Amino acid sequence: MKWRNQLLALLCLLAFAGLGVLYFKHWVVQRSFGIILMIGEGLGPERIALTRAYLGGADNRLAVDTMVHSALVKNYSKDFAVADQAAAATAIATGVKVNNRAISIDSNGKPIPTIVELARDSGRAVGLISDKNLTNPTCAAFYAHSNNSDADQMALQFAEGGKIDIGLGASATEFLPPTKQGHRQDHRDLLLEMRGNGFDVVRTRAELEAIPPWQRPKLFGAFGEKDSARDSNQNWNDDASLSDMVRKAIELLQYNQSGYLLIVDAARMREAAEANNAEKALTETAEFDRAVATAHRYAGGRSTIIVCGDVAIGGLHANGYPFRKDSGIALIGLNPAGQPWLTWATGPKGMQSYGASKLSENEPSPSASPQKDQAQPAAFYATSALPTLEDVVVFGSGRGSEVLQGTIDNTDIFKILRDEL
Repeated sequence: MKWRNQLLALLCLLAFAGLGVLYFKHWVVQRSFGIILMIGEGLGPERIALTRAYLGGADNRLAVDTMVHSALVKNYSKDFAVADQAAAATAIATGVKVNNRAISIDSNGKPIPTIVELARDSGRAVGLISDKNLTNPTCAAFYAHSNNSDADQMALQFAEGGKIDIGLGASATEFLPPTKQGHRQDHRDLLLEMRGNGFDVVRTRAELEAIPPWQRPKLFGAFGEKDSARDSNQNWNDDASLSDMVRKAIELLQYNQSGYLLIVDAARMREAAEANNAEKALTETAEFDRAVATAHRYAGGRSTIIVCGDVAIGGLHANGYPFRKDSGIALIGLNPAGQPWLTWATGPKGMQSYGASKLSENEPSPSASPQKDQAQPAAFYATSALPTLEDVVVFGSGRGSEVLQGTIDNTDIFKILRDEL
């Protein structure tokens, strides 16, 4: 009789445990522990196809190709069919369409709450990473509110706002006075002020790696530009790559018991496109894809990862019939008929000048300049390649990303992130 009672008690215990599991799975609201948003500036469908081919041929696969969900993204602003960098980032950061040049403010100049501010209110730790400066409009839209993109003002809002626990970027000049190789006109040393507020400040990859992974995250990194490091004969390996920064940020942020939000901005992709430098644009896109792979490797299964573009730029296209296995420099130059494999719509390698982008009287016509590099020509001259009306793309994995289907608006990305806080 005794064993029957024990068996009955065991069956009751298993039944209650099963009901508990069902209740938790179907009625208790579950959230992602880690939320990671990765913005590749200018990331569109053709850029992805070109990067595949550049890295290993047309049938190569990227890290973003392994993500479960994807969609095209409309990215117009409130006042223009083509959003600028500030308006596109604001739509993602706030879920609100704003006028071009506005950074997380409405048409009346009123601040709009950002996903970073909402994450702080929910108890999450917040990280912000860029392979350029942390004050560019894409980054600033997540922590600042302004009607312009003045770098010094953005740096001040970053330092005084207290919204970011880990900030890692590639520039410090906007945080330093002229006496310390900066350009702040108010002569404030914001790095020194952040140290006084408990931040560790690191300037090299070695210093970043020396930060203990169990330490409470309060970190600011200002690393040098890779190109300038080479020019000054320094070891550019001392500069943390985007993948390095993503890995370290996840290691530090995951110790917050309430979870974390990490924003990653790949801005060098845009810089290369604006200069009509196709090889650098594809190289930087490849580095961004490696950072995506790193995020998946370190974030774990309880995380939501969203990878998206902001605004297409320059109109980079591959033309003709390169071979299926052509990759690397085989795609950069001219084909056997002397025609360029890669071309741009607008930019400094333009063959013709027009309108406000006409050359000055002292500058030779681009089409008449024998020194002009025409391996990657642009159809029309502009001092910097212009944004285009093309849709960009978004990829997602993890909880909440299943809504990424068909064509969505860039404000929907904010909603996905907000619903996981």
